[in-house]
Amino acid sequence: MPEAPEATAHRLTPRAAQIAAEARALLEESGPDALTMRALADRLGIKAPSLYKHFPDKAAVEAELVAQLLAESAEACERAERAEPGSLLALSRAYRAYALAHPHLYCLATERPLPRHALPEGLEDRAAAPLVRACGGDLDLARAAWAFAHGMVVLEIHGRFPDGADLERAWRSGTESLRA
Repeated sequence: MPEAPEATAHRLTPRAAQIAAEARALLEESGPDALTMRALADRLGIKAPSLYKHFPDKAAVEAELVAQLLAESAEACERAERAEPGSLLALSRAYRAYALAHPHLYCLATERPLPRHALPEGLEDRAAAPLVRACGGDLDLARAAWAFAHGMVVLEIHGRFPDGADLERAWRSGTESLRA
């Protein structure tokens, strides 16, 4: 589920939002290595230098996509939190489902340094807030829970679990062990 159009509209011009949407489509279809300014321009039917009127460089396009991931994953976790307040398991399920539905976006956003300087103010905190609340405000526990969830998701995305592994049980066991 893409970021709400009104949220993007406040940050981007209509043309920049269109460019970001095409960048996201290219990324989701073909992965991070396929996301180049030239490929993006080709998809839009323009010359690559025209992109620089809207984004100063590829890193800025990627930062916009990271912002979309944070906003959308925050929305997914907030919904899970409303449905099952305080449930770390519900949050982990929502986080996993979102990441697996957007594996290329997830990898782009999490397998390199976070461009904090380029993110909308408060977005990173919003994305973390449901987990922090589920952990009773314990930031160390929240970080450990996120590290567990991130590790599980990355391993699953990259096909690192053996066939037949009971991942639902592994998620449940890991999440429950954090509450011990």
